[in-house]
Amino acid sequence: MDGQRHPWKVSTKEARAIQEKLRKEWEGADRLGEIRTVAGLDAAFVVTGSQALRRSANRWNRMREANRAIGCVVVYRFPEMEEIARSFAIVPLEFPYIPGLLSFREVPALLAALGKLQELPDVLFCDGQGYAHPRRFGLACHLGVLVDRPAIGCAKSILIGKHGALKEKAGSWAALLDGAAGGERIGVAVRTRSEVRPVYVSQGHRVSLETAIRLTLAVTDGFRIPRPTRDADHYASEIKRKLLQGQLPEK
Repeated sequence: MDGQRHPWKVSTKEARAIQEKLRKEWEGADRLGEIRTVAGLDAAFVVTGSQALRRSANRWNRMREANRAIGCVVVYRFPEMEEIARSFAIVPLEFPYIPGLLSFREVPALLAALGKLQELPDVLFCDGQGYAHPRRFGLACHLGVLVDRPAIGCAKSILIGKHGALKEKAGSWAALLDGAAGGERIGVAVRTRSEVRPVYVSQGHRVSLETAIRLTLAVTDGFRIPRPTRDADHYASEIKRKLLQGQLPEK
């Protein structure tokens, strides 16, 4: 994994500069090749060691106090969506919790988890933002550029932008627009299940927005959250629970 192209333990100013630099390598058009495998990726955070004894009861404080990141990946054969592999990695956290810079907390663990696979998946579905980001370089973009793989951001909530009404039927979508940037289309709100809240899809790397929508719907199986990121989220929760119960080493 090409996680050494830049350091991860950096200042906020340096992190933003890294995003701006890597942003120049971002590709917003389709460069996919044959899609034989897809993967869902997600990360969890945990306080371990002596710090765990002082753990705050507040969820947001726990997120800020975490000292370990758990990166998880679940791989499927496409289009059958048959699971064929999964891996996880636990790494020390080296960056604070700062909205807009979450890739500096998550990507090192995700790279470590991807590095345990025999082969990189053809498309990466990330639980987070892609182009729909203040600097147009969210987690899915960051990871996609570093490993040079097509990536799609599939987030549960909006970071920036607004969208209009969309139909209640599954498969409907509406453009996510950044009013501060003259109404630029930065992603879409996609209804993955009829009459439930949408998810927010944006380009990560090497995919057009139209293809990102199509592939997201192709891996959706009747639930709000598409299967790859939903399974990766459940896997991350499982690993976190085992770590807290002492069933796994801390690194």
